[in-house]
Amino acid sequence: KSVGSWFIDAHTLKYMHDKYGIIASCNCKDQIGTDGYTMWGGYWNQAYYPSKQNAYMPAQNAKNQIPVPIFRMLGSDPIHQYDQGLGTSRQRVISLEPVYPKSGGDEKWCQWYFDEFVNGASMGYAYTQVGQENSFTWKRMGEAYEMQMPMIARMKAEGKVVVKTLGEAGQWFKDHYEVTPPTSVTALNDISNKNLKTVWFNSRFYRANLLWEKGTLRFRDIHVFDEKVASDYLTKKGTTSRCNYYALPFLDGFRWSTAEFIAGLRFQTPSGEKIVGGDPVVDDSTKNELLVRWPTQKPKGEFVIRFTEQSTSITFNGEAKDGWLLELTSQKDVKTPFVKIDNKKVSCVYENAPYSVSVSKGNFKKATGADLQITPEGGSIKLNFSKR
Repeated sequence: KSVGSWFIDAHTLKYMHDKYGIIASCNCKDQIGTDGYTMWGGYWNQAYYPSKQNAYMPAQNAKNQIPVPIFRMLGSDPIHQYDQGLGTSRQRVISLEPVYPKSGGDEKWCQWYFDEFVNGASMGYAYTQVGQENSFTWKRMGEAYEMQMPMIARMKAEGKVVVKTLGEAGQWFKDHYEVTPPTSVTALNDISNKNLKTVWFNSRFYRANLLWEKGTLRFRDIHVFDEKVASDYLTKKGTTSRCNYYALPFLDGFRWSTAEFIAGLRFQTPSGEKIVGGDPVVDDSTKNELLVRWPTQKPKGEFVIRFTEQSTSITFNGEAKDGWLLELTSQKDVKTPFVKIDNKKVSCVYENAPYSVSVSKGNFKKATGADLQITPEGGSIKLNFSKR
């Protein structure tokens, strides 16, 4: 009682639920331009209940959701997939798929991926999908698939993972969650020599991604979800070989970047210096909350970043409590969705959909040389993502 595809629209998904009683579905991982499909800004991994108006958009309320959890396929590299192909119209692929020799086809990469999957903070549950679309044929996928299976069997025997069919996973999800839960994907060890670290947070209201690079920290991505935003194809048919599904960007570190200039919401001092720190500690021991602690050398202290279902709060404990800020910059040709920046709210429009992000602690402001700055209040910033 499960159905999967690159993408299944809301009409079809609801029909299959109502007529055939399906209990689970799956769609492709986030991507831009691959095989004509752009699916960008959504619930990054694990599973979500989709809006009745848009199968890519997580619903915020049970009454407006299709009661079929959708699991994201293909096991994206949580660190490196996002930035593949910066400045181009298509992403390259780094995933668990067996046909890719530098990721799912490489035993060392697979071991790294499974280690991060098992050990990284994930909140309610961690999840990945294994396998390959059959059109690639066994000749291309067979050797690596047979390499992955014993690795998974070993983790299962050690009690590290549970192996389920898609239908079984869907039933488990429905038994545990009435609405989409908050989840995370954490990778604090990098298989490359760049020593990058990342945390993805997802809820039914928004997603956010942190990236540590060379001792610095930035938000790489923040997208907001709104069940009222209908799919482009809800009331009119698609007539081309391409399709476009999207969430609502507050920060898009891929589309707003080039290979030379990387967009981001960066931690820095009021004078523009980068804040440099050590290794983060990520804690998911409190239900429905993800806590990230980042010790810093200059200014000396510690940032505490708390992700909850509806908001993200950032507090600095140490020297000069307000001696820091967040600055959002994008490459110069980007038209950001910001239409009005007030002290406590940024009003946005993307693809004709209005939305906003507010602060209950801190202030927004437009700054020279930046799209946006967020300054702390009493050492803290609190971003609210649930009010539209």
